[in-house]
Amino acid sequence: MSAPTLASRRWRQPSVLPGFGLSFGFTLAWLTLIVLIPLATIFLKAAGLGWSEFLAVGFSPRAMAAYRLSFGTAAMAGLVNAVFGLLVAWVLVRYDFPGKQVVSALVDLPFALPTAVAGIALTALYTPEGWIGQFLEPLGIKVAFTWIGISIALVFIGLPFVVRSVEPVLADLGREVEEAAATLGATRWQTFRHVIFPAIGPALLTGFALAFARGVGEYGSVIFISGNMPGRTEIAPLLIVTQLEQYAYAGATAIAVVMMLASFAVLLLINLIQAASRRRMGA
Repeated sequence: MSAPTLASRRWRQPSVLPGFGLSFGFTLAWLTLIVLIPLATIFLKAAGLGWSEFLAVGFSPRAMAAYRLSFGTAAMAGLVNAVFGLLVAWVLVRYDFPGKQVVSALVDLPFALPTAVAGIALTALYTPEGWIGQFLEPLGIKVAFTWIGISIALVFIGLPFVVRSVEPVLADLGREVEEAAATLGATRWQTFRHVIFPAIGPALLTGFALAFARGVGEYGSVIFISGNMPGRTEIAPLLIVTQLEQYAYAGATAIAVVMMLASFAVLLLINLIQAASRRRMGA
């Protein structure tokens, strides 16, 4: 049987939801209303600048510094969360201990906590007079009002994305695969590298992508601890707000368009890597 025939039969299979045509139509309509129309409005507003003015505003030295800071700290925080988020997910899945539900609830706390509250709390901790900052200051380590403080804020808000992405995959994997690998003579490192990591790799990459995307657009938890110094600790979302406060709406949309295109390119690359990984796992 040909591939098109198989595909058409799969689309016609009974489902608890409406058929493919109706479901797909609702999907496109909803995405158009919620996503495409607002994004198209941003592009149309930025188009009013003209190409030369768009380049001057969207790629000014101040804007480029903000892009580097936002994307660099988001990527760094995502990598940190990928490592420690995997560790937290492993503990929650593989071990039973008193207070496990409390620890699991704490993982989700950044979802519910207002980001401004998190920013104020982190700033109070890491300023030179703060509970932690007062011990780092004599060592010459400055956290608040630097890129380090921004990265810590993004780690805080991004951790749940990695943990909740990896946790169900680890739970489905079970201990049996580890025991089977051990009976075949594999060491712990070989078991992790050749058995566990390939299985959880796509989920871990998904968690990293979600944490990265959240970090790029984060505002509330960062503005307090960053110091907001143009060219040094000014994030791109804050630069957009600054443009809006100056009634430079076209300039704000120009910066937003650059951020959106760069974010879309990064996420598309991550999705392509995920798809290739799934195909390799299937093969």
